[in-house]
Amino acid sequence: MFSPVNLFVRHAANAATGVWRFYLDGFRQMTVGRKLWALIIVKLIFIFLVLKLFFFPNILSRDFDTDQERADHVRRQLMQDSKKQTSETIIHLN
Repeated sequence: MFSPVNLFVRHAANAATGVWRFYLDGFRQMTVGRKLWALIIVKLIFIFLVLKLFFFPNILSRDFDTDQERADHVRRQLMQDSKKQTSETIIHLN
């Protein structure tokens, strides 16, 4: 009735449930920690939004009008990089 695989799966599920309950109970009993976690989450959201907006502009949509032009540009860039890496590999092997 109980194969070794079935017992392993049940044991893993019980362990995962125990870990989940441990952390859940810990977060329920927090007082200062909740405020700190909220502060951390707000800071992370702010940092990622600022980084996305100011440091990672969407160059493809800025430089190309259609999806086809963007796809062609990406394809050309990948092929150029692939050819360059292949030639560098051949040079290093010789």
